[in-house]
Amino acid sequence: MLALSIGLALLAALGNAGASVLQRRAAAELGPDPADAPHGSWLTGLVHRRVWVWGAALLAVSGVLQALALATGPLSVVQPVMSTELMFTLVVGGFVFHRRPDARTRWAFAAMAVGLGAFLALADPTDGRATVPVAAWLWTALGAGLLTAVLGAVSTRLPPSARAAVLGTATATGFAVTAALLKDALGRLPDGVDAVLTSWMPYAAIVVGLGSFLLLQVTLRAGSLVASQPALTLGDALLSVVLGVCLFAEDVHLGWRVAPEALALALLVAGCVQLARSPLVTEDSGDSGDPGKGADPAGRQDHW
Repeated sequence: MLALSIGLALLAALGNAGASVLQRRAAAELGPDPADAPHGSWLTGLVHRRVWVWGAALLAVSGVLQALALATGPLSVVQPVMSTELMFTLVVGGFVFHRRPDARTRWAFAAMAVGLGAFLALADPTDGRATVPVAAWLWTALGAGLLTAVLGAVSTRLPPSARAAVLGTATATGFAVTAALLKDALGRLPDGVDAVLTSWMPYAAIVVGLGSFLLLQVTLRAGSLVASQPALTLGDALLSVVLGVCLFAEDVHLGWRVAPEALALALLVAGCVQLARSPLVTEDSGDSGDPGKGADPAGRQDHW
């Protein structure tokens, strides 16, 4: 069952990466910065582009795959595996835009893959309870809400790069909570579909998910992907491990493994940061090695 869950999570991450690439391509082809376009016209233009619609459809499919992964495996496994979206974005982006990663990017790819694999192998998370007591959700809502509010307030006093990283962490918190709510809802499936639809979790997941999506748009406009993407990718993965342990009583091995787990996480972080600097992810113009060069105010860049 764990192998099935990991496979579904990998497919979901691949779907998310494909959707991201397709929708970025549509945005790049549309041309005008949304800040300069008439109200609503830029979004309307996107919706009428077939490549954007295909990206949206692929995103919906990946959402279903992620839900199936959460229904069949631990939260502390599924969400970290979903962090491979960044690696898949690199691969899919290179294929779609006919660009090959340089040697440093390939090493970063390998570092992230090895770091993630080593961490999961060492932590060896095991499944816990299927559903969560209401009291635990109340404490989680309080903690996540306060954390998001504090991060949002702090971000207003920071320069662009630091603001993007802080807002990325806040966004990751929302996505991790959304995944946990979805897993709790799906844990009621043995009692029938009615048990899922009459519970509050799926509707809370929709609200939190939409809020997180809106916060993501603010995050992406606050600063470069080099700053925000590592916080988004790793924040979601690590917070999901914490939520898996605290909410679903999933077991994560520590003890003597803490030191090698920390090394694996350091390798994962280093790989993620370097991948976020890749032109294939940051939409670099290709004229310079500077990931920030060639960006327009909306965060798009020349090739994407």
